Formats: sequence, C-alpha cells, structure tokens
Amino acid sequence: MNKTLDAQCAKYTLPQEVKAKGIYPYYRPISSGQDPVVKMDGKEVLMFGSNSYLGLSDDPRLKEAAIAAIQKYGTSCSGSRFLNGTLDIHEELERKLAALVGKDEAITFSTGFQANLGTVSSLAFRDGYVFLDSLDHACIIDGSRLGWAKVVKFPHNNMEVLERRLRAAIRKAPKLIAVDGIYSMEGDIAPLPEIVSLAKKYNAYILVDDAHSLGVIGEDGRGTASHFGLTDDVDLIMGTFSKSFGSLGGFIACNSTVMNYLKHNARSLIFSASMPPANVAAVSKAIDIMLSEPERREHLWDLTHHAHAAFRERGFDIGHTESPIIPLFVRDTEKALTAVKLALDEGVFITPVIPPAVPPDSVIIRFALMATHTMEQLDLAIDKLTAIFKKLEIIK
Repeated sequence: MNKTLDAQCAKYTLPQEVKAKGIYPYYRPISSGQDPVVKMDGKEVLMFGSNSYLGLSDDPRLKEAAIAAIQKYGTSCSGSRFLNGTLDIHEELERKLAALVGKDEAITFSTGFQANLGTVSSLAFRDGYVFLDSLDHACIIDGSRLGWAKVVKFPHNNMEVLERRLRAAIRKAPKLIAVDGIYSMEGDIAPLPEIVSLAKKYNAYILVDDAHSLGVIGEDGRGTASHFGLTDDVDLIMGTFSKSFGSLGGFIACNSTVMNYLKHNARSLIFSASMPPANVAAVSKAIDIMLSEPERREHLWDLTHHAHAAFRERGFDIGHTESPIIPLFVRDTEKALTAVKLALDEGVFITPVIPPAVPPDSVIIRFALMATHTMEQLDLAIDKLTAIFKKLEIIK
C-alpha cells in the first residue's frame, strides 16, 4: 500500500473510538431473513430498521420465482445490458414498471444508487442546471457531481428559495429538479404540486426518487406522482427494488426521447453488469403481489398512524414524518449510539443517523415499519424505547 495513503487513512479513528465505548452500531450480522423478528447471535430481535415496507423480502413466492429464474437463466448475465446482459425477463419487467408508474419506458440498473447516478449525471448537461433539495439522497448528489451542469441546492422543501434560484437561472438552459418522493431519514413527502408549478413556470424537468415511496403511497402503491395525481407532470420517476420489492436493483422511467439518450449515455448502465435473473424475477413477483394484496399497504398505514400517535403521546420528537419512516430525534450522537445499543440488548433493532449524514443538532434514530409487523410487536418496541429514552433523559 502507498505509505502516504496509509497514513491518511490512519487519521480516521472515529470507529475505533466508538467501539472502545461499546456502542458501535454498524455491520451487525443477521442470520435470518428480513422478517419482523430476525436472528442475531442466536437471539430473536424485533426488526425496526428494515426498508422492506411491504414485508416481501422473505416471502416464499419471491423465493420460488428467484429459484425458477436461476434454474432457467443461471446466476449471472455476465455482462452489461448494453452488450450481452439483456434477458427477455429484463424487458418484461421494464414494460411492467413503465405501466406501473405511467411512463413510456423504463430501464433497469443493477442498484438504485446506479439508477440515479447514471441518470442525473447524464442529464446534467453543460451550460445547464441541476436543482437539489438539501436532503436528497447521496446517489442524486453524486450523480450531479459527475455531470457538467451547475449544481444549485435549496433548503429542504423550501419552495420560496427554489423559485428564487430557478428565477436566477438562464431561462433557455436545460434544468433538472431532483427530489426524493419520501425522504429516507425524515419520512416527509416532497411538496410535489408546488414543484410541478415551479417547473412549468421556469421550464424545468422533474426527477422524483421513489425509492421509499413505491409500495407505500399512491394508488396501489404507485408512488409520489400518483399520490398527488401528477403522473403526467413528472418527467422522470426513479425506483429501487431493495425496499418494498424485496430484491436488489433499480430503474428509471420516462418518455421515449429521454430514454433513448439514457440507454446510450448512462455510464452506470452501460459499464456495469446487469441485474441477475433471480433479482429480476423476484421484483416482478413482488409487483404482482403488491397490486393483488392491497391489504398489505392498508395494514402498513394502520401501523403508521398508530406509531405516530403513540410516539407523540409519550413525548418523542418525530419531526414532520408522514410515512412509515419515523425519525426519533435525539440531537446527541453519543446518546443516540447508546440508545441503539440498549435497544438491541432489549431485543429491538433500530438504526442511528449521525454526523456527517446529518448536522449534530439533527441526530436521529430511524424507526421503520413493515406491513408484516403486528400491533403487539409495535407496542412492545415503543414501550422498550420509551424506557430507554427516559433513562437517557432524551424524553421526560
């Protein structure tokens, strides 16, 4: 190893410091599927840190579909979509996705991160602009950095500032507004009607990242644009398969003109191996289940409304969440890490969000719901967290 590089890396000691205190919260091995109860070190733990909102990641029907795809197509496509890595089931899934979100076409990527990375970087044209919400996901931010456009940020969901910055841009220049549908840590929803109005006024395109929205909001779980009745007004809809759809991968959906450009210019698509057959088949089955079993989403929302009310009644600060993603504000890094450790000791898996992911005064513990949780499991977790938060004097 380059000794200079080794010396630079050695300066980073935060993980060692946290481990020394016994409160390191990352890379915790799980020895079971992502169910409401998981196995860790031989013990049963209530899982409230998963993104499997519809509870499908361990569903037998997805497993069967994945196994059948492996038996027919093998374990890998051994190449990119651009060359030898396109299967007939890729194209079948893409037609299904385009219909799901109401766009002309869709294209799948190996991960959701790559979907935004390739799309945003490709559409960040020289002499153009990319407008980013300050809380956009890292893949949107990284995609904007790889493009040639001027990157302009605006405070979270602040439409007044967004309008000022759109007004200051050159009117004829290409413009892309990229936002999350549901924000992955805060749980609130982008004000899409206002964004659409501004995009029409200032001649801008809109990309909505629906990674945490598909399966959760909108008609039949079709996402943010559907939720607001604005499908025709949103230009690009991105989704990922590692949340509600219980698999791995991502996609972008848009009109045929833009898709033709992306299919031949998005580097994370062209130069990356395609989604394996098992993942493709699992996603397709998950969409079928989502559309045929609306009771899953209905139960998820029953849990969500119950959790919002219960946390607030007990004095938790849960911010402005509107979704099954519930931020429990701690505003202190060490207390948050300690709370996560104590919760795991009590059989509850939760995740901390600490600097640099958030400012020091915005440290949270992320509590997320799945459609397969029971009310009894939810109440038990809330009881345990209430005791822990009181012990650490986070709540009274």
